[in-house]
Order: sequence, then C-alpha cells, then structure tokens
Amino acid sequence: MSYVDGFVAAVPTANKEQYITHIKIAAEMFKDFGALKVVETWGSEVPDGEVTSFPMAVKAQDNETVVFSWVVWPSKEIRDSAWLRIMDDPRMNPENNPMPFDGKRIIYGGFDVIWDE
Repeated sequence: MSYVDGFVAAVPTANKEQYITHIKIAAEMFKDFGALKVVETWGSEVPDGEVTSFPMAVKAQDNETVVFSWVVWPSKEIRDSAWLRIMDDPRMNPENNPMPFDGKRIIYGGFDVIWDE
C-alpha cells in the first residue's frame, strides 16, 4: 500500500502567490524523488471550532488562510529515502525557496493507507 504525508498550515492570505511558487518547487522535488501525487489546497470553508478545528490547530490569525496538503508515495520506504534527499536538495534551502508562512505552526504526519477506492 502507498504512504501519505499530510500537512496543515496557516499562510498569510497576502502570500498566496508566494505560496503557490513555493509549492510548485516542492512538488517538483517530491516527484523527482518518487512521489506519485502532490495535492495542495487553499481553504475556502474552514470554520473555527469551539473545541478543535483546523484554524485552532495551526493558530490561524484573521489575515491567514488554512492550507491542507498531502503527498502520496508508493511506499513508506520510498518516502523515507526521498526525505533524506529532499533535506539535502538545494531547492529546499530557505535562501532558494523561502517558506511564505510560519513553519513552527505547521502540523504534519505520515500515514499508512488503509483504504483507497
């Protein structure tokens, strides 16, 4: 079964074009290292919750938009190997491809696919 990395972040709404530029570079790199698919979404209906929510989880401010993204890999082994190379790739260097959001507030994790229809 495939393996998925998932991400949720708060991006300053004014940085949308910078974010798109950033993710185009990242998506190309992920695919270069074996990713099957990269999906990036820009929040349009992401309500605040009373107990928990995407905006609360990333401490989104009024001037920020929540993004939700995922990368599909053929396997965890390929993903693990890719991440080692991604971290050393110059395209990931903040001087070459700065993150247009606060990386300290990103939520991420890796997931085994248990159902895919």
